[in-house]
Amino acid sequence: PPPHHDIYSIEDLAQLVHDLKCVNPAARVHVKLVSEVGVGTVAAGVAKLKADVILISGHDGGTGASPLNSLKHAGTPWELGLAEAQQTLLLNKLRDRVTVQVDGQLKTGRDVLIAALLGAEEFGFATAPLIVEGCVMMRVCHLDTCPVGIATQNPVLRERFTGKPEFVENFFLFLAEEVRGYLAELGFRSIEEAIGQSELLDVAPAVTHWKAHGLDLAPVLHLPELPAGAARRGVRAQDHGLEHALDNELIALARPALSEGAPVRVEVAVRNEHRSVGAM
Repeated sequence: PPPHHDIYSIEDLAQLVHDLKCVNPAARVHVKLVSEVGVGTVAAGVAKLKADVILISGHDGGTGASPLNSLKHAGTPWELGLAEAQQTLLLNKLRDRVTVQVDGQLKTGRDVLIAALLGAEEFGFATAPLIVEGCVMMRVCHLDTCPVGIATQNPVLRERFTGKPEFVENFFLFLAEEVRGYLAELGFRSIEEAIGQSELLDVAPAVTHWKAHGLDLAPVLHLPELPAGAARRGVRAQDHGLEHALDNELIALARPALSEGAPVRVEVAVRNEHRSVGAM
């Protein structure tokens, strides 16, 4: 895991998210969290600091050129991290204001549906579409020597690329068709209806299997007590409070410079409660 020296606390992260929203209010700011024990608490903090999307990333992802010890020894399966994050967000009444995304070797429609039932509303695919394009998992993405011409700028190697957009398009069409079949089996009209319905997961075949005999999946499937009609997915946008920014006043005062190119001199008091001054 990389050392980010601009983020040492949750306040630092909140300031970074606020800066980004000031620069581009239309952007969706994602915060990516490794699926691990305690990820729920971090996810609740990220929801409170007003990120738009929380991405739970499982330990199984392809992450082309990561250090080997990170590939082998960091993180837990996305199912565990996603379940913990969903439950903690529901308990803290934060789930309705964020979008939860999940990734880490999702490959089939079944994976997508399990993720939706556990609480995710967006699903990240990387390895599978790459392989559809012709990737052979040589794990040399950072060396500019990709033998099938995907992760390289070398013109000789790039000529070997055999992928077509239609390959990826077909992959996702079949994937969506499989998801539709599973949704129909469960009686849902859309994937939105399935989000967070963890009580519908059938785990009996797993628990009765001799390899997993006696496995207790109750913590993964636990659904916190919710008030009637409580949302199990994101239904409203975060309030970033951008209308209170000092920059709105500065932009209004600088209107002659923007419209006519006239020089403008502005003198206003800037206090330490004003954040990201000048970002807009």
